[in-house]
Amino acid sequence: MAIKDILVHLDAGPRSAVRLGVAASLAARHGAHLTGLHVIDLPSPEVFNSYPSMFMDMERVEDVLAGMRAVRLEEAAGVEADFRAALAREGIEGEWRRVEGVVAETVALHGRYADLIVLGQGEPVGTGSAKAADLPVGALMGAGRPLLVVPYAGAFPNLGQTVLVGWNGTAEAARAVNEAIPLLQAASKVTVLSINPRLGIAGDGDVPAADMALHLARHGIRAEAAHTVAVDISEGDALLSYAADLGADLLVCGLYGHSRLREQVFGGVTKSLLTEMTLPVFLAH
Repeated sequence: MAIKDILVHLDAGPRSAVRLGVAASLAARHGAHLTGLHVIDLPSPEVFNSYPSMFMDMERVEDVLAGMRAVRLEEAAGVEADFRAALAREGIEGEWRRVEGVVAETVALHGRYADLIVLGQGEPVGTGSAKAADLPVGALMGAGRPLLVVPYAGAFPNLGQTVLVGWNGTAEAARAVNEAIPLLQAASKVTVLSINPRLGIAGDGDVPAADMALHLARHGIRAEAAHTVAVDISEGDALLSYAADLGADLLVCGLYGHSRLREQVFGGVTKSLLTEMTLPVFLAH
């Protein structure tokens, strides 16, 4: 599937410009339409009267909300200007959307009509916090579209030149690789990595990841098959460590877990990647 319609979530934060740069560059490279989505997420009036110490009459609440909305609208205008400047700079077509609503739900709703959603990793509240994964997982599960998650630190001017594919033989991993084929075709180097492989005909074969590398070759992608054993670290940490050693600028993998309960989806490899990622991650489920 070609990438012809990209949605990027933009806000007034300092990392919004990085996401915009990544998304605009990808749109130019793939001849895609770029949609910039800015969500104004205001608290409900009931929040102000949740505690006695915060109590205020409805007229006062409405004044406070009106003030907050005015500030957010001013911020949105600045973000829109940056978005339109990026369209002109890259010579691409696009549209701007400003919506009031809950961020994750709104991104998921609009993302259903895109080939790829670009958004940011949230800044973690504390070590191992799941907060960094809230928006990506919510958007992925709600939109049913692949995500490109940009870390909260770093610059990525050459995204997609050296790509590491995390392969574990699952349906989620297969979906992610298939969705990422347009990006892999544009890469200079692709490595398919199997961690803690199960050898043999009932597992990952005699040469782990080789079957996927062969499949990619049929799409004109020259990929190297590799495998490693994670002894004292998680598979997520092993993926990130291998990516660093490889000098990768993009990691492709499927969302680990299929439970309806978000707490279980947050477990294991997915949580490690979304809270500790040091390079952009392409995710599909």
